[in-house]
Amino acid sequence: MAVKLCQTFLNYCFRKVFSFPASLIGATKKPPKEVKVKKLSFDDIIDEFLKQKQLSEPRERHYRVLQRALHRFELYQRLTGKKSYKFSFDTCKTEDVYAFEAFLRAEPELYDQYPNIYKSFPSITHKTHKVKRPKPRGDNYMVTFTKRFKALFHWCHAQGITMNNPFAKYVSAVYEKYGTPIYIKDEEVLQLADFDFSYNKHLDTQRDIFIFQCCIGCRVGDMMKMTPANVINGGVEYIASKTAEERPETIRVPLSDRAFIIDKHREEVKDGRLLPFISQQKYNEAIKEIFEAAGITRLVTRLNPTTGIEEQVPINTIATSHMARRTFVGNLYKKVKDQNLVGALSGHSVGSKAFARYREIDEEMKRELVNVMGY
Repeated sequence: MAVKLCQTFLNYCFRKVFSFPASLIGATKKPPKEVKVKKLSFDDIIDEFLKQKQLSEPRERHYRVLQRALHRFELYQRLTGKKSYKFSFDTCKTEDVYAFEAFLRAEPELYDQYPNIYKSFPSITHKTHKVKRPKPRGDNYMVTFTKRFKALFHWCHAQGITMNNPFAKYVSAVYEKYGTPIYIKDEEVLQLADFDFSYNKHLDTQRDIFIFQCCIGCRVGDMMKMTPANVINGGVEYIASKTAEERPETIRVPLSDRAFIIDKHREEVKDGRLLPFISQQKYNEAIKEIFEAAGITRLVTRLNPTTGIEEQVPINTIATSHMARRTFVGNLYKKVKDQNLVGALSGHSVGSKAFARYREIDEEMKRELVNVMGY
């Protein structure tokens, strides 16, 4: 009995002196509660993707279009039989990609059948927030759209968000097709530049902006971000937003005499930008007007971007800001016939496949090439 009491006393003293954790002297510990990790929605994932990527405003807008389209697709699936359908990067299958593409193609017709879908997630958004019918989508649009969708999955893989890859077995049924690049010739640029628009201040200003863009060849998004600080030692310098992430190279284009038309509007600019820019949509509308007013209305042959079928249309009806870029590249290439030299001014990389969409090898150039031969 005395021995047992002595042992109990020693154990008590041992604990007091050394203060060991209870777990080491036989006490049991409650297991930790399981922490539930909240699953990220596809909205969360796209938001995080855009936050990390820091894309240019136009490119971010493209992914927001994709985001709204996924919401519409989700609602459509629920209304047509799959009541519990929920789009997820973890569960998306190859069949879902094909179904999503088919849905996008059918949207102009689905708009009438399911109007509430488009009230919730409009296809086209402007400041008016007016719900508009989705436009028909051609092969080129679908290929580019699917590339963005695929890029999201690649990013999710890299971030460890999902190991699912519905594009592993995906095969596109269409491919990008581009016809002969359409742009205005040197003499038409001069015809437009010298036309008297004194009767309409708005068109006069937008004509000058279009001519300036023809002189520097940049994308409209880059031009509209320019300020007087971009004009350095008689030239404009900028980093193309489209390639800033992969190739952040400074593009410098010396300004011709015609390009100094920017000085004419210096006093009109109130927001610190280089010229009195308006929205891209209104700019494109004005370009069509100035072409028609200046008499640049010749017929051109093109591939219809929606149907892919050849058609003849007046050039003024398809004129946009991007025609200024094609005009810059196309006319320069005709003169120097050096893709790398022109690419140094337009921002195209060496050996760029996209460059072929901007330049045309016409009959005159072919004759000059043939005459180079010594026989």
